[in-house]
Amino acid sequence: MDVGTRIEKLILDPINAMGFDLIRVKLDIGADPVLQIMAERPDGTMSVEECAEISRAVSAILDVEDLIKSEYTLEVSSPGLDRPLTRLADFERYAGFDARLEMREQRADGRKRFRGRLCGVEGDNVALEIDSGREMLAFDDIEKAKLLITDALIEASLAKRKN
Repeated sequence: MDVGTRIEKLILDPINAMGFDLIRVKLDIGADPVLQIMAERPDGTMSVEECAEISRAVSAILDVEDLIKSEYTLEVSSPGLDRPLTRLADFERYAGFDARLEMREQRADGRKRFRGRLCGVEGDNVALEIDSGREMLAFDDIEKAKLLITDALIEASLAKRKN
């Protein structure tokens, strides 16, 4: 198990106990290592103060566990408008919006990347409407996915903030 996955398992329960959903943990080991944590409230909100609260909690946990042996930068943020889609529930929640998906491996038809309108989920498959029709993509085969910023997504986000 890689360090990023170990960190995710370590902080998941404490972040959930604080009332947040953990969206993604990404550890970039480079010249200047960065640990990125994305989280949000179940209603999709996140304030700067809440980011700081999570940062303090995660820092305390990681200081004790010492999983990252070098100095690193901890970034805690909300997923943002063009959020990554990391859970099967995300594909259901954002049905009707446009997304870009990349598969772990090239499919039999030669495609690895898809762009289209999310149509929800069926079992463990993500339904995606693309120019040539509807594609069913196995969730476990999706390497990365994110929403695309469109007028419809912006309008939905603004309407949500007004409520």
